[in-house]
This record gives sequence, structure tokens and C-alpha cells, in this order.
Amino acid sequence: MDGAGTMAPLTSAGSAAAHEPARTWLNRRHLMAAFGVFLTYAAVFAIFSGGEDKVWSIWAACGYAAALLILWRWRARTAAALVAVAVAVLAPLLWLSVAYPLETGMFVIDRSAVLLVHHGSPYLTSAQVISWQSYNPYLPVMTLFGLPSAAGLAGLAGNSGVWLAAGTVVVLAAAFWIAQPHRACVSCRRDALLGLAIAVASPVIGLNLAVITTDPPVLAFILLALALASCPAREAAAVTPRTQAAVARAVWSGAALGVACDLKSTAWLAVPVMAAMFAARDGARAAGRFLAAAVLTVVVLIAALAPATLVKGAAAAALVQNSVLFPLGLTHDKTPAESLLPGHLLTAMGTAGHIVSIGLLLAAGLAIAISLLIRPPRDLSAACWRLAIGLALIFLLGPDVRFGYFIYPLGLVGWLALTNLDRLPAVRP
Repeated sequence: MDGAGTMAPLTSAGSAAAHEPARTWLNRRHLMAAFGVFLTYAAVFAIFSGGEDKVWSIWAACGYAAALLILWRWRARTAAALVAVAVAVLAPLLWLSVAYPLETGMFVIDRSAVLLVHHGSPYLTSAQVISWQSYNPYLPVMTLFGLPSAAGLAGLAGNSGVWLAAGTVVVLAAAFWIAQPHRACVSCRRDALLGLAIAVASPVIGLNLAVITTDPPVLAFILLALALASCPAREAAAVTPRTQAAVARAVWSGAALGVACDLKSTAWLAVPVMAAMFAARDGARAAGRFLAAAVLTVVVLIAALAPATLVKGAAAAALVQNSVLFPLGLTHDKTPAESLLPGHLLTAMGTAGHIVSIGLLLAAGLAIAISLLIRPPRDLSAACWRLAIGLALIFLLGPDVRFGYFIYPLGLVGWLALTNLDRLPAVRP
């Protein structure tokens, strides 16, 4: 089966011909261009950045240069990508984890795990808040990464950032594996490994893993939900929208996205976008099952990882205050994070500017909702682009948003390029 959905016998010659279109962005010429861009970015970043970012950029530049050399001299694509992962991601991650103090975000995750174990909720109540660092802007599933530390493990074994990076790679590997049209085919398995390595090594994900931010696992679960929602080309011409397979895809995709939504609120926009896609592509029943699976997953995970929020009013209010109001800048203590994005610049102008930023954010949300009703995405490619554009708008206009959040739109676009899911034919209702 090639990227356009036609069947081909899996002989050695036939398989190579059939899979060539799916590797459009994985051939040697494109990989050399990609690593050239990565190297340029890392070199420029090394000049203008400082601290942990500078450490990463120096390691990354060496890794990308080594990958380019391997591609040029030996044409070994997989070896080049794996070397880039080792030098540009793994080495700086371990270096920074040992040589630098725990990041604020990881400190918050570790504290939330201790709170969960002792009080049944990962959040401090309003009476316990003493500064902006008292807030936990993450949702209950993020607490899992702090449990090894809460259990008393020391060193790298108890480092929540290391567990976060490992969890991200595992989920990304599952997403790339599921996205392959022939998982039993050697060529497809190689493509899955190569695509995973390039994604992890890229500055979009590699930088965030090495300096330890909380966005990579959220993006990974969104991509897993997209992979689970993919319609295999062999089914596209043989099934109707309301088949059992379509409903099953919707349920599993909803469950994966529910995990993402219980990690961080940045995943919430994916719910209406993907629901609209399922409704347009597979019918109302599939969309309903998708929404039900997502909501049920969220509720079950909250019950398991923040049980006090379901039975105590103060704990429930703390969840809203920490994960909704604080990210929107609507609490007394606000994050000191700064950026040159329009929403933050408006917020810096005072109360009026903050109100304008929130108003623009709501207007962007309304515009996205109207677009989903008037012209819903009918395939994964359209859904990815709609989600990427919507998130970019929200990050541009929202208050207290940092540049790192653009890992989501960039990651979605990169996912399309690496998996070739946009070549799968859409199923029309």
C-alpha cells in the first residue's frame, strides 16, 4: 500500500516502490536539509541564549553536525538520526539533570506528588498560597512524574524531568508505530524508528526534553490520539463511515486525548477540533463515542489522581484556581514569565490591557468554534492544520504565554511531514 492508498504486493521490489512516497520527508536529501536547519538554529541559539539553553545548543550543534557528516559520508539515515538523539537530547538532558538545580516546573510536580500522597489532591488551597510558586498549573496526570521522588528515590531515578522525557519518548514511539500503514513490514518499521528519532532530535522536541519543560508529554498524547484516529488506506474504499472500526478508532483516540487533557489545559482545544473531524468523516456516532471516551478518561483520572477534588469543595476550588485561573493571569499572584508575544505585551500594560488580551482570546476561541461548525475538518491533515492554527492564535493572544508553547503547532506540522498521514484518503459520510 503506498501513500495514496493503493495496494501493492510486499515483495522486495514491490515493497520498496510502494513505500517510497511514504518516505518523502525521510530520504537522505531531505534529512540533510533538515539537519542543516537544525544545526543553524542551534548555532544561532548558542550565540544569543544563556544558562541551560546555551548548554543544550552547544551539545545540539555537535549532534546535528555529526548527523550531517554521517549522512554525507556513509548515507546511513537511521544511524545519523540516532546519533543526533544521543548527542543533542540524551547527553544534555543527563548533564543538566546532574549539574543544574531542579527546574521550577519539576519542583511543582514533585510537591504535587507529595500533596497527593498525603492529602488526596495535588493542589494547595487558596489559604495556603504564599507566592506564584505555590500554584500548580498542571492537571492531575502530570503528578505521576513526581511519584518516584515522592516515593524516596534519589538521583536520576527520582528526577521527575527524566521520567517526563522517558514517558514522552514511549508515547511518541507508540504514535509513530500506529501511524504506519504496514506495521509488519520491515520498511515501515524502519520508517517508524527513523521518524521517531528525527522528531525527538529536532529542536522542537529535543530542546524541551533536554531543558525539561512539561509540554512534550502533552504533545505526545495529542499525536497518539491523532494516530489512533487515522483511517487506514485499506479501509477507506471498503467501509462506510459508521462501521465498528470507525467507532473503535474514535474511542481509543478519545481516551488518548483525555490523558493529554488531564496533563495540561493546552490540549483542550484538540477536543472540539477532533470531534468535528470525526463527525464530518465518520458520522455523529463516532464523534459521540470520541467525546464520551475523552470525558470519561478525564473524570476517571481525576478520581484516581486527585480524589479530594471530587468530595471537598476547597480542593475542587483549588483545582480551578491552579489549572485555569492562574494560567489566565486571573489570580493575585502571577507568573513572572515574560515574552514579546502580543497577549503578554497587552497584559503588561495593566488591567485594561489584560482585559483586552482575555477578550481577544475569547474572540479567537469563538472564531475557531464557528469555523468548526461552518467548515469542519474532514481528514487528519485538515484537523492538524486547524488545531495548529488555533493553538498559534491562542498563544499569540493569551496572557502570560511563553514562546515554548509553540512546540504544539510546530510539532503538529512536523508530525504531518514525518508520518505522511495527509496522504491517507478521507472517508466521506
